[in-house]
Amino acid sequence: MTTPLIEIVASTLHSCIEAEKGGAGRIELCAALDTAGVTPSLGLFIEVKKHVKIPVFVMIRPREGDFIYSDTEIKVMEADIALFKQHGADGFVFGCLTKEGNVDVALTSRLVEQCEPLPVTFHRAFDLTPDLFEALEDVIEAGCTRILTSGGMSTINPASAAMIQELAEEAEDRIIIMPGGGVTKEKMSYLQYDILFEYHHSARQQIQSPHSSDLFEMNYKETLAERVALEG
Repeated sequence: MTTPLIEIVASTLHSCIEAEKGGAGRIELCAALDTAGVTPSLGLFIEVKKHVKIPVFVMIRPREGDFIYSDTEIKVMEADIALFKQHGADGFVFGCLTKEGNVDVALTSRLVEQCEPLPVTFHRAFDLTPDLFEALEDVIEAGCTRILTSGGMSTINPASAAMIQELAEEAEDRIIIMPGGGVTKEKMSYLQYDILFEYHHSARQQIQSPHSSDLFEMNYKETLAERVALEG
C-alpha cells in the first residue's frame, strides 16, 4: 500500500515547522484560515522557505467571500503570483467561478499560464459548482494539476467520500483528486487508499491564551506535529 502524501494547510511559521516535523509532504500556505484562507504575506512565505524543506504551495485569493473576481482583483492575483514565483514558490492554490457558479475556465487558464511551470491546485471553490463532474472536466481543461474537494459537501462524511471516490475514478490519471475538509484519522475509513494518494487537513489544535477574557477572545489554533499523520 502506497503511503499517502499529507498536505497541511497552515497560516503561521510555527505551524509549517510542526507540519514538516509531523511528516507532512507539502504545505499550503495562506492567511485567515477561518475564512477559508486568503493570500499570505510575502514575509511569512520567505521565512517559511528558510525553515522548511518540503514544498510550499501558496494560496492566491485576494479577499474572503466568493470566488468571482473583478478586473482589479485579478491584477492583484497576477501580481502576487509573479512575486511568489520570484521568491521560490513550489506551486499555487486558487479557484475561480463564474456568476452562474461554474468553473471560470478562461480566468483559471489565464492564471495557470501565469504560474507555469509550477503546479496549480484548484481549491474547494470546486465544491460550490452545480455539477461536480462537469467542473472536473473544466478544471482539467484549465490546466490544473489537482483538485481539493470535500465531495460537494461541507465536510468529509460517508456520502461525500463516495463522491470523492467517483470523481477520482472519473479523473483517472488526468488530474489528482485530493480529499480535504474535516479529514481526520477517524474519517480515513471512508476513503479508499487504492484510488486516493494525497490528503489535505490542518492538524490544528486550539492554544489557550492567558490573555483570553470575556471582553476579547485571544485563543488561537496551531498545527501540532503529532496530529499530522492520518494513519496509526
